[in-house]
Amino acid sequence: MKNTALTHIHESLGAKMVPFAGYNMPVQYEGVNVEHETVRNGVGVFDVSHMGEFFLKGENALALIQKVTSNDASKLVDGKAQYSCLPNNEGGIVDDLIVYKVADNHYMLVVNASNIEKDWNWIAEHNDLGVDMQNLSDEYSLLAIQGPKAAEAMQSLTSIDLSNMGYYTFQIGDFAGKSDVIVSATGYTGSGGFEVYFKNEDAEYIWNKVFEAGAAFGIKPIGLAARDTLRLEMGFCLYGNDINDTTSPLEAGLGWITKFDKEFTNSENLKKQKEAGVARKLVGFEMVERGIPRHDYEIADANGNIVGVVTSGTQSPSMGIAIGMGYVPTALATPDSEIYIRIRNKDIKAKVVKMPFYKK
Repeated sequence: MKNTALTHIHESLGAKMVPFAGYNMPVQYEGVNVEHETVRNGVGVFDVSHMGEFFLKGENALALIQKVTSNDASKLVDGKAQYSCLPNNEGGIVDDLIVYKVADNHYMLVVNASNIEKDWNWIAEHNDLGVDMQNLSDEYSLLAIQGPKAAEAMQSLTSIDLSNMGYYTFQIGDFAGKSDVIVSATGYTGSGGFEVYFKNEDAEYIWNKVFEAGAAFGIKPIGLAARDTLRLEMGFCLYGNDINDTTSPLEAGLGWITKFDKEFTNSENLKKQKEAGVARKLVGFEMVERGIPRHDYEIADANGNIVGVVTSGTQSPSMGIAIGMGYVPTALATPDSEIYIRIRNKDIKAKVVKMPFYKK
């Protein structure tokens, strides 16, 4: 089990620690609901140093990224980031990721912790273009400082104008007295904020400075359990749950990051799928009757036929209702369609709704 540079701090704060993607990670401190509300209404800090960072350099760096990712990275300018995915050859997804353009011929790819080795091998396998690839995942720490008060709480730590940073932009500059820190207006919560990348040796110092600066704003450490409820309220996919090696980006509602004006891995087959229409779709649903949906619960139609599966589910802390995501036949994918979640051998009524669930 790997530790992050901050594991000892989480343990000293009394966090409940769990194994996650090969790392010893804090799942909660005070409790999921309290931590969830802290991020929705104030500012909270996640240690997500388990995420992977790859750096690609060279005159063919963009060409390699264009070949292995579904989105059009040629649209990126310096200081802009882009959500994308790595399609496989069978119509599924190797991983979803964020592509950062640092400069011409210089990119950073941020990938999911559980897929670092898999993604690295996949991209390397396609690198017949002489691109210089570096996997610096074990050298970088990452804090997600999230919530509507994040910019105000962190502004004293940097000369970067946080309140005017556009969504999915980033800057490299000073932060908490350290230089060359990557400050990115990205996150996985839907409540605004920043993701801050820095070297492991600076992790404890920066953590302490962040909490000093945020003290007046009620800043708190937040665990992975609240990260999951926050992202689910926004309808954000979680790799391994909602998307995987067998789910097409088109089925998963990720057509918006699948650009057919360029060629990429399996693009021909995905284009045919788009033209023919998908047989199933990932939808959001709310429970109409009492019950909480969970990953892998079966989804039935009104006649009791099993038609799909729940990929994510929870009791929404912000809305006080049970919500979930799952794959259903296209005929049942329109909002207000009636579906049933099989919970302990009973079919509990739910309805398909448009995501995000949580509207600010």
